[in-house]
Amino acid sequence: MAQFDLVVRGGHVADGLGGEPIEADVGVQGGRIAAVGRIAARGREEIDARGHLVTPGFVDIHTHYDGQAVWDSRLAPSSWHGVTTAVMGNCGVGFAPVRPADRVRLVELMEGVEDIPGAALHEGLDWSWESFEQYLDALDARPHDMDLCAQLPHGALRVFVMGERGARLEKATMDDIAQMRGLAAQAMRAGAIGFSTSRTLNHRTVHGDPTPSLRASEDELTAIAMGLSDAGSGVIEFISDFDTPDATSEFAMVRRMLMASRRPFSLSLAQRHGRPEFWRELLGMVEGAAREGLQVKAQVAPRPIGVLLGLQGSRTPFSRCPSYQAIADWPLPEKVATLRDPAFRARVLHEAEAPLPKEFAIRLTDFARMYTFGNPPDYEPPAERSVAAIAAREGRDPRDTAYDLLLGDEGRAFLYTPFANYAVPNLDVCHAMLASPHTLVGLGDGGAHVGVISDGSFPTFLLSHWGRDRASGRFPVGWLAKRHTLDNARAVGLLDRGCLVPGMKADLNVIDFDRLGLEAPAMAYDLPAGGKRLLQRARGYSATIVSGRVVSRDGEPTGALPGRLVRGPQPGPATRT
Repeated sequence: MAQFDLVVRGGHVADGLGGEPIEADVGVQGGRIAAVGRIAARGREEIDARGHLVTPGFVDIHTHYDGQAVWDSRLAPSSWHGVTTAVMGNCGVGFAPVRPADRVRLVELMEGVEDIPGAALHEGLDWSWESFEQYLDALDARPHDMDLCAQLPHGALRVFVMGERGARLEKATMDDIAQMRGLAAQAMRAGAIGFSTSRTLNHRTVHGDPTPSLRASEDELTAIAMGLSDAGSGVIEFISDFDTPDATSEFAMVRRMLMASRRPFSLSLAQRHGRPEFWRELLGMVEGAAREGLQVKAQVAPRPIGVLLGLQGSRTPFSRCPSYQAIADWPLPEKVATLRDPAFRARVLHEAEAPLPKEFAIRLTDFARMYTFGNPPDYEPPAERSVAAIAAREGRDPRDTAYDLLLGDEGRAFLYTPFANYAVPNLDVCHAMLASPHTLVGLGDGGAHVGVISDGSFPTFLLSHWGRDRASGRFPVGWLAKRHTLDNARAVGLLDRGCLVPGMKADLNVIDFDRLGLEAPAMAYDLPAGGKRLLQRARGYSATIVSGRVVSRDGEPTGALPGRLVRGPQPGPATRT
């Protein structure tokens, strides 16, 4: 008679504690790790993991499945990349709490900040909730292929309490602040994993209006943090323009808020190309706060953060040209045929000579930082692969070169334009960020930026690039596994997962490490209302297991949907009742 529900047999087990992988079996019973080592007993189901890497399931603390999780049980692309727990509701945007009159406003905010098609959100959201607790109930009613944690978003909270005044960035009254504190405490008690806010000018609605939380006062932010303290749970996720002259005073405000509330806190950290060394100063502030006993971490990315410019996507270097705008929404074959017409080409290239506003020029025509992408994609391209360098070698205008490159692969080619973490053409800055004990791996934005960014693949890239492919500066595979499992789980209070130790939740990946890699992103038209999104698949995941059940084999879903909403922090096995 089988002693275990599942035995993963003979793999190289990176248990999430950071050490070197060891050859071992992993036994699972009742959705939990039951044994690790040499297991003689049989399992009701067995996976032959010989020659494969076995890791805990990845914990992604920065996603935006707030809408997709309502209508979709399979949370691709993250589920393709070994993620078994996802934290959503980041950047201060989400869909609860909400009054009926404000539903459109929250959709427009999400569409603008996270580039998720508004038509898809309008059709996919059933709005069966008003309070945050009711939203959690709606999530809980649908099974998923991974576990989900939801954060209370500041934008929705502020508009719920203040209405139009909140959207217009008016200062909250004392009554407003008291309501927000009370609602924050209620949300944590109902099962929110934390609270998120945004104070960056980059976050705007689809109409260009700033995010409602942009100018929230210190009193407002501190009161909400105290609402988490009142409930005795909840982490804080914080986005801000720290790379401005006011960075020191902004961080000082953060420190005072944390001193009052004593809640765990994370902020986004990336190298801005305009101030390429400032990230070190901000990380230094984080380190200083940690020395004072505050629970502060910086979320960092394992590769550049950049946009994909392509004929299938939302942007190209010619997106501001009137002639291109006229065909931008055409089906790809017709678009490609038109772009190949010599007269049309001449017209677009002439229009492209017009100067662009700075914000568009940086993203659309920085040809020195615009690279050919390839398949498999290259996220650490050398300078000679830039459009500017290729054009210089060929004695051509870079706009002319970019035009031809976009027509590659029958119009499916992409050009890659990093706007952070790539001030010089290598990933040494990401190496330094990853190596810091004061950082967490995050910022992948799974489920968001579906027309221009495809970074939900961070977990696969982290392990394959930094653990195997990079010529120098590689990290130990066991250490990398810990970074995307146990470290992230503990940072958000999930003490029941993240390592392969008896009693822990049985979330695992079985990985053919030699094959592990990324395919080029491709456009799919599978969102509600026929909305499009970039999706990037992975190679090498032999099995992904959630709560002891195999949810995918060789990258294909099995039909099992054991994922559930995780309500708030979770105790570890020793304290579980």
